[in-house]
Amino acid sequence: MQETDKPIVWLQGEVKTPPFTQEARIETGFLLRRLQQGENLGLPHSRPMPSIGIHCHELRVRDADKNWRIIYRIDGDAILIVEVFHKTTQATPDDIMDICKKRLRKYDRDVEV
Repeated sequence: MQETDKPIVWLQGEVKTPPFTQEARIETGFLLRRLQQGENLGLPHSRPMPSIGIHCHELRVRDADKNWRIIYRIDGDAILIVEVFHKTTQATPDDIMDICKKRLRKYDRDVEV
């Protein structure tokens, strides 16, 4: 990691094999590294998630038979990993959205203190 890279802060979830295949885990690491270096990822790798919050995005990783999603937020000093889940429906489930919003509110409160 270079001095200018943003650290990754894991609020929830992990990326390991299993359940990720080795290829998906490597791809995820590569994409997270690009984010740390300040690159803005777009489709098909990432899409904005303003319904969760400002600067929130969904990292999209296609695995052998699963679609993994990593909800993250780009802060000035870090990349926050809010949730990691296997997506089974077209839309992001409401319960995942609610959990992400709650985690970010709690994180923001704790950081202010």
